[in-house]
Amino acid sequence: MTPGTRPVRLYDTKTQALRDFVPMDPSNVTVYVCGPTVQSGPHIGHLRGALSFDLLRRWLAHRFGRVTFVRNVTDIDDKVLANATDSEPWWALAYRMEQEFTRAYSAIGILPPTYEPRATASIPQMQELITRLIDAGHAYAAQGDVYFDVRSWGGYGVLTRQSLDAMEPAADADPRGKRDPRDFALWKGAKDDEPDSARWESPWGPGRPGWHIECSAMSRRYLGAEFDIHGGGLDLRFPHHENELAQSTAAGDPFARYWVHNGLVTVGDQKMSKSLGNFLLAHDVLAARDPLVVRYALAAAHYRSSLDLSGSSFDEAEAALGRIRAFLERAVRALQDESEDVRIDAAVPERFAIAMDDDLGVPQALAVLHETVRAGNTALDDRDLDAVRTAFADVAVMTGILGIDPLDATWNAPQGAEALALDALVQSLIGQRAAARADKDWAAADRIRDALTAAGITLEDTNDQTHWSIHGR
Repeated sequence: MTPGTRPVRLYDTKTQALRDFVPMDPSNVTVYVCGPTVQSGPHIGHLRGALSFDLLRRWLAHRFGRVTFVRNVTDIDDKVLANATDSEPWWALAYRMEQEFTRAYSAIGILPPTYEPRATASIPQMQELITRLIDAGHAYAAQGDVYFDVRSWGGYGVLTRQSLDAMEPAADADPRGKRDPRDFALWKGAKDDEPDSARWESPWGPGRPGWHIECSAMSRRYLGAEFDIHGGGLDLRFPHHENELAQSTAAGDPFARYWVHNGLVTVGDQKMSKSLGNFLLAHDVLAARDPLVVRYALAAAHYRSSLDLSGSSFDEAEAALGRIRAFLERAVRALQDESEDVRIDAAVPERFAIAMDDDLGVPQALAVLHETVRAGNTALDDRDLDAVRTAFADVAVMTGILGIDPLDATWNAPQGAEALALDALVQSLIGQRAAARADKDWAAADRIRDALTAAGITLEDTNDQTHWSIHGR
């Protein structure tokens, strides 16, 4: 199949219908996904959400060539401040938890985003957006806070198809200054019990941004006033995404053209969440299970469906991966030196592509993959090397796109608790190097980099952070 001959269809949660996906620029698809609020470490539901958009990104990259993928970090928020302590201020807690999310994402092969902005790095852009809303008559200042006036915007509720009078009051700020209890906070005036480090000067007095304004400002900063896809968990549709859509469009921005939401992980038919206390910590799961197995188990259900995880989910994933691995290893032995050339020349099987083009149908794509594995094993038994070559190439390209190739070097690096321990050590040295650079102690910074290089670790500095990898992996 030649990419582009059949449309990619996505379920748009705003129109509640499957739509042909037509990017603004076919050579650069733009995606913004709401990332974590880093008040505590990730649970397995966070990994499922991030993986859903990793799979979407990989398929869009295959179909269109380039994806600019932004996933933010909410590092200032009521919950972050509430979980801070005297010995660990909010900014230190947020950074430590951000690292935990990064480690967990990396462990299951989630690609790093093109940009990963922190909310605290875009305060001027948030204030500029708030000013535009005030000037347009859609926001007002009251007692040091600034609120979005929901009754001023006729489109409020369009994403979730709710009438304003049926909505619950916004519980994100003191209601005394509000014109309507559903008005939500754009700017929160500084409180006496909050640290000085958690406040910024503004035209409305010192304070900090509300949660919803953060993503509107960051998506605009990194992707422009209009972009292709806005994604996140189904639980973010209201109030977060509804409020994002209202404030951005009220300010005059076209904003997101498609809205994509992943289903939630459940435990006994209840949403997995920290507030309910029924969550599986990503660290614990990754310490007990092969990360490739975790990736497969989380990917096996359709991204929009609820996923009720249990021990059998991981057992089934492990068995499925075992069958794929066994075939690939048998085929490599049968093909000997040909296997790499066969892999390079492989094209995506048509039935697999049809499944992925139909709203990211990973379960159907996996069915094609396993049928191909069975056919490949039959060809090996029959010593039909031509059929083995075809099956090997097809399995290699399908597992490569899904990020589940058992022979890929990613999964042959240190795994589980070993990988987490290695990452913790490297991240500690990266932090020491960053401190040395901030102090302009270039010699110390170079010594740390040289020591890591000698140990086989490559560092890559970006605008926001430093990534590491093992040489050649």
